[in-house]
Amino acid sequence: MKVLVIGSGGREHALIWKIAQSPHVTQLFCAPGNPGMAHIAELIQIPVHDIDRLLSFAKIRGVDLTVVGPELPLSLKIVDRFREKGLRIFGPTQAAAAIETSKVFSKSLMDKYGIPTAKSEVVSHKDAYARIAAMELPIVLKVDGLAAGKGVVIAHNQAEAIAGLDGFKKMGHAAEQVIIEEYLEGIELSFFVVTDGKNALSVGSAQDHKRVFDGNRGPNTGGMGAFSPSPLLTPNLEDEIMSKVIYPTLQAMAKEGCAYTGILYAGIMLTKNGLSVLEFNARWGDPEAQAILPRLKTDWVKVMEATIDGQLDQVRLEWETGESICLVLTSGGYPGPYEKGKPISGLNAERPASITIFHAGTTLEEGQWLSAGGRVLGVTAIGKNLAAARKQAYETIKQISFEKMHYRSDIGITTST
Repeated sequence: MKVLVIGSGGREHALIWKIAQSPHVTQLFCAPGNPGMAHIAELIQIPVHDIDRLLSFAKIRGVDLTVVGPELPLSLKIVDRFREKGLRIFGPTQAAAAIETSKVFSKSLMDKYGIPTAKSEVVSHKDAYARIAAMELPIVLKVDGLAAGKGVVIAHNQAEAIAGLDGFKKMGHAAEQVIIEEYLEGIELSFFVVTDGKNALSVGSAQDHKRVFDGNRGPNTGGMGAFSPSPLLTPNLEDEIMSKVIYPTLQAMAKEGCAYTGILYAGIMLTKNGLSVLEFNARWGDPEAQAILPRLKTDWVKVMEATIDGQLDQVRLEWETGESICLVLTSGGYPGPYEKGKPISGLNAERPASITIFHAGTTLEEGQWLSAGGRVLGVTAIGKNLAAARKQAYETIKQISFEKMHYRSDIGITTST
C-alpha cells in the first residue's frame, strides 16, 4: 500500500520511520518532509496548509492511507476533504480537532461534562488587562486558538501577566479570546490514546520537558526532551485517566456531534487534590512521539487501519520491555531568534540499533548537513531502564556538534516538566 504522511518535523520523521517498518507498505511519501527522512520516503514539496494540492496528489498517485502529523491541516479540514473524496485518512475532522484548536471549546466541553480541569473564565483580549489586575496570582493565561506552542503564559506577578497579554497581541485572531485559568501545582504527564470514537487504546505515556533551560527554567518551547513510559503512570492511574478523562471526553464529543477518531493527547496534572486536564491535543506530541513510537512493537499501519474501520476493539498492542528517551538539540537562541545554516558534524557515525536520530530542522547541501530550524535534531535511545537509555543518548550527543548547539542536560533526572 501507498502511505502519505503530512508534516516536516521530528514527529513526522518518527512516524515515517515507524510506518516504513510495516510489511504492508510498498511506497511512502512525506509532504513536505525534511532531508533527514529522504532515505525512507519520497519528499513531496507541498506545504501542509495546501489542502487542494495534497488532495490532488493523493488521488493522482493512488495513496491508500494519509496520516496527518501537525494540527494546522486538521484545522483546515484535511480529514473532511479527504473523506468526501473517498480517501482513507487517519486523524480527526475539523470539528473534532477543535478540542485542540479552540481552548475555549475544550474548556467549555470539560466544564459541561464534568471532566476534571482547572477553574477558568473567558474574556476578550482587551478586557483581560482589567480582569487580571483584580486577581490573585499566580494565574495561567491561554489564547483560544493555535499559537505554535506559544499561547500559554504562567504569570507569577502583574508584570509577567501584562507582558504575556502584550505578547498575545502578535497572534491576531488566535488571541481575540483569552482564558484566565487557575494555577495548579503538581507534576505533569503526557497521556496518549488511539481511538475510533468508541474504543480507545493507550498508546503510551511520556514526561515532556517544555522549558528551554535545565531546572525547568526559561521560556516554554515546543519540547526539549521526553522519556517514556512515565514512572508516574501506575495501572491504577491509567484506569483512572481512562475512566475519568478519556471515555467521558469521547462520549461528550459524540454527543456534541463531532465524534473523535485518531490520536488524542491529554496533558494531565497530578495535584494533591487529584488529576486535572491541562489541555488536549488532536495529534502526537513532539518530542513525545519520538520517545514512544520506538517502544511500540505492533505494526502501526494496521492500528491506524483498524481505527479508520472502527475495529480497534480487535487490536492488542505489544511493547518493547525497555524504556526510552528523546533529547532535543536546538539552535542557540531558540525559542527566540536563532541563526540557521550551521554545519552539523557527527551525524554519519556508526551507532547501535538502540539509537535513532530524528531530523526536525535540517537541510543537506553538497553532502553537508546544516541546521535549518529552532529544534534541529532528536536523539532517541532505548535501554533496559531509563538510566541506561539516558546514558546512551547523552553519549551520542557528545558525537554531534554545530555552532551554538543547545540541549538540556537534565532530561530524565526529574519527573517535573
